[in-house]
Amino acid sequence: AAHGPDSRARLAAALSGTEGGAATVAGLLSGAEGPGRDAEGSLALDLLVVLDAPQLDVESAAMLVEALPDGARLVLSGDPGVLGSAGPGRVFGDLLAARACPVVVSRTPDPGPVGELVSGVGAGELTAVDAPGHEVAIVPVRDPAEAVHRTVQLVTESVPRAFQVPPEQTLVVTPGHGGAAGTRVLNAALKEKCNPGPGRFAGFDPGDRVAYSPAPGRTELGQVLGAEQEGLRLRCASGEVLVARDRVAATLRHGWAVTAHQAVTLRAPAAVVVVPGDAGPALARDWVYTAFGRAERHLSVVQGVGPALATAVAERPAKPRTTRLPLLLRPQLPAPV
Repeated sequence: AAHGPDSRARLAAALSGTEGGAATVAGLLSGAEGPGRDAEGSLALDLLVVLDAPQLDVESAAMLVEALPDGARLVLSGDPGVLGSAGPGRVFGDLLAARACPVVVSRTPDPGPVGELVSGVGAGELTAVDAPGHEVAIVPVRDPAEAVHRTVQLVTESVPRAFQVPPEQTLVVTPGHGGAAGTRVLNAALKEKCNPGPGRFAGFDPGDRVAYSPAPGRTELGQVLGAEQEGLRLRCASGEVLVARDRVAATLRHGWAVTAHQAVTLRAPAAVVVVPGDAGPALARDWVYTAFGRAERHLSVVQGVGPALATAVAERPAKPRTTRLPLLLRPQLPAPV
């Protein structure tokens, strides 16, 4: 099981297209995907491997554990360096800290300059890497307006020309929705260039790239196919989806640009990470690690914070979360006599 449909599709491809062996966590718990339940109401399986495990919050993790039959094995797999769950808790990190179960470390960095850069960030170092094929590009900018202009230029001109990656296969990641170079501003600029239109259907047009979030912490990218009487029809990694009219405003945003939290389980051939000048205080190592790690072949960093980016990588590992789970999981020592 993986966190979202995009991860599930990659998992199915790794399993030689065996769709029946791959599910999303939400689909598994609801019964819409996976093996279903046995006569006692437990999941009808002997082994459950959960990818993207850092995205499990306490509620979803508890539901998974409660649904397992007696004697089943549970394997949680994930990168502890990425941003954590949207919901409360840090289950994966707490299990590692508590040492309450066996831990197998298997860190195989992505190949090439992008993988080298991301590995360095994970270790707390932002270093220059040798990129003879321009696999990594740093684009300095002076202000948010220039950041938006250069981002659009990269997505629509530079990356397609140099790497034959079309705009729809480039992921733009920025720290937040607001601000002069947030997702709202970047998506407006990218829509005007990539798919101009009046936004006839609640601000969307056929062909628009969208970020669909059916529940908090779950985002998948899709494309608007058109409008129907009941709502907007999308093509997403999970298949065609009809978003009811009264749910459009709450669940849909334009999706050329997303936040790192929305992109945490997504990968793309190319990624453009936008770090505007006002983003310095909000940056941390896990954000940079997550954002940079979305790129498979090419990474462009639109850099407007100067030395603050290296400072965040070196000095701010992650925003702390308060949790009692490690204490509860640790083997209890006998009381002194």
